[in-house]
Amino acid sequence: MSGALFGLLAFGLFATHDVVLKFLGGSYSVFQIAFLTSLFSMPLVLVLLILDREGGTFRPKNPGWMAVRVATAVVITPSIFFSFTVLPLTEVYAILFSTPLFVTALSVPILKESVGAYRWGAVLVGFVGVLFVIQPGVSVVGIGHATALFGAFGAAVAFVVVRKIGGQERNAVMVGYPLMANLVSMGLVLPFVYQPVPIGDLGLSVLMSVLGFSALLSVLAAYRRARAVVVAPMQYSQILWALAYGALFFGEGLDFNVGVGTLIIVSSGVFILWRENRVKK
Repeated sequence: MSGALFGLLAFGLFATHDVVLKFLGGSYSVFQIAFLTSLFSMPLVLVLLILDREGGTFRPKNPGWMAVRVATAVVITPSIFFSFTVLPLTEVYAILFSTPLFVTALSVPILKESVGAYRWGAVLVGFVGVLFVIQPGVSVVGIGHATALFGAFGAAVAFVVVRKIGGQERNAVMVGYPLMANLVSMGLVLPFVYQPVPIGDLGLSVLMSVLGFSALLSVLAAYRRARAVVVAPMQYSQILWALAYGALFFGEGLDFNVGVGTLIIVSSGVFILWRENRVKK
């Protein structure tokens, strides 16, 4: 039960983080927002490193796979950030919910796991749900849809890498390297997109950093207390947060096709998790 509750807490914090992001995205480039949140997150990583009792160095034990994780973080951070600034919250989450489908597909070549016909079928059905959300040929598919879908794929790559090497690396290493990479790469772009930041927006950037870091720690706590089959479905609670926040702050509603697509994607993801749990028993 505690694992599920930590999972709910984590995705609630992530949803609140995304609301702040959407507010800031109306005034600043996603590269500047990513730079500031990475900058304000670094002291939190140092605290995590100091409190880490596992021992060892800050050098990764799997540099190749860590490079993949770092490269993925650098690419998907501005992609996902951008999608939140141009699309309704519910639409972005519906597309990001396809991440478990990508994870299932990537687990075959990277983790050498066996995926049966039932789970492959669920993956295909899930992507039908994605088409319901995006509606190619019916509505205009913008760059926001493309970046959200690309972000879902990149998040799946990162998740699979974490599953592959996470048990061998310190938490501070797994969190710190992607943050440092974002800080450096976004810093290189910053001179071309920089806008002066008043103290209030600077405070919102700090809040984003704290929310994102707290959510990540909550995810780690959830997975320490419960199996993935219990924790992973908690991500789908974000659609409730999106509905509430979207209506409260941005005057957004739930489009019919987005609702149908979300239901299909969530059902497919839950089936994959249930099937995986059943196969492992």
